[in-house]
Amino acid sequence: MSSRTPTRNRDVMNNRFAMVDGMHTVAEAIQVAITKNVSILVVDKRNEHDEYGMVLMSDIARKVLAKDKSPERTNIYEIMIKPVFSVPADMDVRYTARLFERFNINKAPVVESGSILGFVTYDDIVLKG
Repeated sequence: MSSRTPTRNRDVMNNRFAMVDGMHTVAEAIQVAITKNVSILVVDKRNEHDEYGMVLMSDIARKVLAKDKSPERTNIYEIMIKPVFSVPADMDVRYTARLFERFNINKAPVVESGSILGFVTYDDIVLKG
């Protein structure tokens, strides 16, 4: 039996994200990302029964720029990923890595009491775990 203390998501997560509203335009969201120096935008819940959304810079490139849509006329809710696959703050990072593999994802919000504390990525797990 191992007495090793598990490394939790909260131990390795990063806080490099910014919150945006789904009604923001893509142009406004890009400005938020530039100002806060982040590449992950979390779309805030509209109410207590809603779920978080997420927009990555790659989503903007693929769903707006590559399709020649106007960032000034496209709203974030049109391109966001929702609902977002999240992981508990106290989950062992080994299980997080297994979930990432099983669902073919590489980052997820770390949630506690219904709020996003940060994000965990494969890089965080390997380099900090």
